[in-house]
Amino acid sequence: MVMFSVRMVPEIHQGFWEAMANGAFFTSAVIEAGVDRRTGSRWLARCGGIRPRRGRNLKGRCLTFVEREDIAVRHGRGEGIRQIAAALERSPATISRELRRNAEPDGRYRASSAHARAYQRASRPKPAKLATNPRLRDRVQADLKKKYSPEQIVGRLRVEFGDDPQMRVSPESIYQSVYVPSRGGLEQQVSRCLRTGRALRKPCRKAGQRKNRIPNMINISKRPIDANDRAVPGHLEGDLIIGRRNASAVGTLVDRCTNYTILVHLPDGYRPEHLQKALTRKLHQLPVALRHSLTWDQGPEMTDWEQVKAATGIDIYFADPHTPWQRPVNENTNGLLRQYLPKGSDLSVHSEADLNAIAAELNDRPRKRLGYRKPIEEIGPLLLR
Repeated sequence: MVMFSVRMVPEIHQGFWEAMANGAFFTSAVIEAGVDRRTGSRWLARCGGIRPRRGRNLKGRCLTFVEREDIAVRHGRGEGIRQIAAALERSPATISRELRRNAEPDGRYRASSAHARAYQRASRPKPAKLATNPRLRDRVQADLKKKYSPEQIVGRLRVEFGDDPQMRVSPESIYQSVYVPSRGGLEQQVSRCLRTGRALRKPCRKAGQRKNRIPNMINISKRPIDANDRAVPGHLEGDLIIGRRNASAVGTLVDRCTNYTILVHLPDGYRPEHLQKALTRKLHQLPVALRHSLTWDQGPEMTDWEQVKAATGIDIYFADPHTPWQRPVNENTNGLLRQYLPKGSDLSVHSEADLNAIAAELNDRPRKRLGYRKPIEEIGPLLLR
């Protein structure tokens, strides 16, 4: 029996691909679909970066996973077929057929197993032309190894085999056979013969199609002058240190003037709602005099920045993409923190007390930029206000 997977739920699976097709960043797409980065990466690799057709535009014709969950609850309560059908605004015949076809052998009905059975039954895979036509496959493969593009291959086939429909194929069919291993037909290694050399297809976006990660963000160019010259404490830089397989993270806040470091514990993950709550709580521990501004990069984890600003009163600015030098104090501090939080390690094992101890040790370290004074000595009097 086929096992249930979230990939079988079009509302989730196609939601991810729809976001990617609309120009969203990968991280934003997995957040929108409600899955983790590992699942999104697996979907990309499985489909070769090509959006699957299955599950698109169902228009209410098929029962959804949510409807099957509702059926399971109501059926378990003992409701009749007509009652369930009325509640779901479906035909009684649809509910009757669903219970007859997809119930467990013992008569129980579970939404996950029912959805998996329906998904498997609806599968009607059409074999790719290159998988069923050895002559055409060998010719296409040979031309790819000559560094021909799929469009050039198709054009040449029309010239040489104009009257033979069996020797016709579209450029898109070639691309799909290259990028999607499950379609079969071509050797996987031929992807290296394409001009890009990629084994994974990347979306071809039009100029301006890619969405901004941060709504209503304020650029770093509008940051006050006293923040730029590092003369006044209270102007912070922030970032995330990411753990093994992107599954955990620790937030970092560094004062531009004194190099004073604060670590933000993120036990539930680093989605926008998680960071917003943890960051707000940590900033509230600082005196108002040390909450002038915060500069972050354009990572999607700061989507809820306006809520942080409203709750703490701190002005938040965003650096330009791919410009780490605009947050130099934070980048340098992140490098120092890797002595305590090595790359590739699981950061979720560190408690808030552990992170506070690491920050205290770092703040007690003499700094050349401060004339070998310590960050805690520079900022200590201000923390007591």
